Amino acid sequence: MKYKTILYNKAEGIGAITLNRPKAYNAISIEMLKELNHVLFEIEEDVEIKVVLIAGSEKYFAVGADITELGSINSPADAYDFIKHLDVFHRIESLDRPVIAAISGFALGGGCELSMCCDIRVAAENATFGQPEIKIGVMPGAGGTQRLPRFIGMSKAKELLYTGDMIDANEAYRLGLVSKVVPVESLLDEARALALKIARQPGVALRAIKLAVNGGIDMDIKSAIAYEARCFEILFSTKDQKEGVRAFIEKRKPAFTDK
Repeated sequence: MKYKTILYNKAEGIGAITLNRPKAYNAISIEMLKELNHVLFEIEEDVEIKVVLIAGSEKYFAVGADITELGSINSPADAYDFIKHLDVFHRIESLDRPVIAAISGFALGGGCELSMCCDIRVAAENATFGQPEIKIGVMPGAGGTQRLPRFIGMSKAKELLYTGDMIDANEAYRLGLVSKVVPVESLLDEARALALKIARQPGVALRAIKLAVNGGIDMDIKSAIAYEARCFEILFSTKDQKEGVRAFIEKRKPAFTDK
């Protein structure tokens, strides 16, 4: 399928999604949300894709929801019709493969929320993060009030949510919102190198780790450890587990088959 608001290509086990509304600074429209939803179905059915990479442009990852569409919302019912499309963010978060966000420029509002749905965030030195919704009389509606406190702590998250203030890449790194800050010109190379490193790992184990982390985070610790144990046990039914052990004993590189 040819998309209008995103670009998509795959190579070496990586499915690369690029937000592509340059005239709108990559503002997130309903059309973009629908296309993201569609490409996720495409990725889910593609066994060759091991890792997903989401990026924007050099100056704009995404500046938030499309204000022209927000301006057409006149009632809670209208708001419901709009926000139901944001369920695609949860689909990204729960995708059975790792997702990396490569963030350059502004990641504001829905753009910040989109980045937080990804498993790993790599930021360029020019990246700026924020949830400025309060400044137009609304609030985050795609997980910003829930994910941000989980990443950076309750107090700092509330400060940013209440003020609408922005933080730069280095502050985002200090707070734990991103895992790495790199020069703008090397962002995509760095993110792709990380994606390739992950793509070489056994796919079943990758899926099990993501399930364990995402599923266990909201459990009590005893239940979460029990859930982790079940995921661990299941991996001993895989060919890759046996290949990994043999390769380690034989001091060679494993040849994983994702089975």
